[in-house]
Amino acid sequence: MGDYVEYDITSGKPHPYHLVNPSPWPFLSAFAGGLLALGLVFWFHSFEIAGINLDWAYTIPGLMAVLACMFFWWKSVLHETMVEKVHNHTTEHGMKLGMALFICSEFMFFVAFFWAFFDASTMVGQENTPTKLAFTGGQWPPVGVEVVEAFGLPFLMTMILLLSGCTVTWAHAAILEDKKDDTKTALWLTVALGVIFLGFQVFEYGHVHYGFADNIYSSTFFMATGFHGFHVFVGTIFLAVCAFRALKHHFTPKNHFGFEAAAWYWHFVDVVWLFLFVAIYFWGNTIGMNLK
Repeated sequence: MGDYVEYDITSGKPHPYHLVNPSPWPFLSAFAGGLLALGLVFWFHSFEIAGINLDWAYTIPGLMAVLACMFFWWKSVLHETMVEKVHNHTTEHGMKLGMALFICSEFMFFVAFFWAFFDASTMVGQENTPTKLAFTGGQWPPVGVEVVEAFGLPFLMTMILLLSGCTVTWAHAAILEDKKDDTKTALWLTVALGVIFLGFQVFEYGHVHYGFADNIYSSTFFMATGFHGFHVFVGTIFLAVCAFRALKHHFTPKNHFGFEAAAWYWHFVDVVWLFLFVAIYFWGNTIGMNLK
C-alpha cells in the first residue's frame, strides 16, 4: 500500500482515511437488486403479462443489472487503487474488516438453512409433532423420496472443491513469492474447477426425482445446496476478475488484498460445502434415515 494521505477540508490536518468520490453505484446496485428480487417474485408466482408467463425470463433484467453494477463498481475500486493509488494501510484494514463481517453475515444465512434442515429431519415420528409426522411419514428422508447417493456425484463435487482450495492457496503462495506465471495458472485452474463444480450441480439438479415444492426434504435440500451453488458462482466470478488482474500484473507481494478477499470467500465456500456434504448428503440420507 502507498503512503497516500488525505487532509480534512475544514482544519487542513492530515488523516489516514480515504474519502471516496460521489458514486452512483450504491444507489444503482440497490435498484438492480430490487429489480432482481421482483423478477424472482414474478417467476415464483407464475405472473402473466398479456396472458404470457415468462417463467425464469423475468429475472433476466435484474440479473443483467446486478452484473453491470458489479462490473462498473469493481472497475471504480480498481481505478482507486491502481491509478489514483489512494488505498493506504488504514483503507486496507477497513476493507479487510468489511470482508470479514460480510463473510460472517453469509455464514448466518447458512445457519438458517441448516437449522431448517435439522428441525425437519430430527424426531420425525413423535406424536407431539403431528404436522412433521404428516409431512415425513414418520421417517427421514420422507416416505417416497429417492435421495442422491452421497458417495457418488456429491463426493466427486467435494473433491473438486477441495482441489480448488489447494489451487487458490497455490495462487496466494505464488503472489507472495512474486511468481506471476504460477499465479495466473493457479487462478485459472481455480476458476475452471468452480465452473466444473457448477456444471455437475446443474447435472445433479436435472436428474433428482423431486422438485423444490414437493416436500420438506426437497425444499431444504434445494435451498441449502442451491444457495451454496450461487456462492460458488459469485466466487468464480470474483476469482475470474482476479485472474484478469493477474494478467495485468496488478498483484504484488505487498499489495494484493483484492485477491485475498476472493481467497477468503472461496475458502468459506469450501468449508460450507463440507458441512452440507456431511449433514445433508451423508447424515441426512443415511444415518438420519428412520430417525424417530
